[in-house]
Amino acid sequence: MQNYNPEIVKNVKVIISQALKVDESKVTPHSSLVKDLGAESIDFLDIVFRLEKTFKIKIPKGELFPEKLLTDARFVKEGKIMPAGLEELQKKIPDADWAEFLKNPTIANLGDIFTVGMIVDYLSEKLAPANK
Repeated sequence: MQNYNPEIVKNVKVIISQALKVDESKVTPHSSLVKDLGAESIDFLDIVFRLEKTFKIKIPKGELFPEKLLTDARFVKEGKIMPAGLEELQKKIPDADWAEFLKNPTIANLGDIFTVGMIVDYLSEKLAPANK
């Protein structure tokens, strides 16, 4: 990770390890919440709640994890995310590492792009003085 506020990184690691009941040492910037740490869809709600409480911010529904987009027929067809959907996702989650996902853009693989580092990036931007 870049030069992030160590307090944000530390808090995110604690939140993720508690929400997903995994050892904090397994929570690294590159850890995928789903693939590496075993997150399920309900865990994303818990993570957002804990982030809001810890950082005293409001995270609008779908801003960090854009789930509504996945049920939109314009963006998803037969389990695959269409080009318009990919474009929309990339706008909504610019901090994600898209390279691997774009090779096989299915809904089943989407969870892999949600990493600990992506959350730290999001919070770093959201908590920056210019954004307050």
